Amino acid sequence: MGARSKARKRAVDLLFEAQLRNVDPVSLLADRVGSPDVPPVNDYTVTLVEGVQTHLTRIDELLAEHSEGWTLDRMPAVDLAVLRLGLYELLWASDVPDPVAIDEAVQLAKMLSTDDSPRFVNGLLGRIATIADRLRATL
Repeated sequence: MGARSKARKRAVDLLFEAQLRNVDPVSLLADRVGSPDVPPVNDYTVTLVEGVQTHLTRIDELLAEHSEGWTLDRMPAVDLAVLRLGLYELLWASDVPDPVAIDEAVQLAKMLSTDDSPRFVNGLLGRIATIADRLRATL
């Protein structure tokens, strides 16, 4: 697993934990950065968690609008964390090609969630990717 893939997994872990504990992910991240009790936090993990949190309202709006038959409340928490990270990279991380953002999210879903999750993540992010250029123009 490459450095960015590891950073993505760590970001999903932090986003997931923050959601379960009902705390701000950036505050949780700040507690971990520089702590001797946990492994060092990669700079890209920081970028991802801060980026997701900064754009969370828009990310959740887009996920809710484009998910078919699923509300955000019904989605497994791990899938939601993966989707939020994947959508952040898809729309706001200009150095990450769209297919890479989607593939990395699918790989995280394979690693962390149910057997159906990779297909769900791929389908939802793929639908949004078809209009990504138009969405980026309005961000």
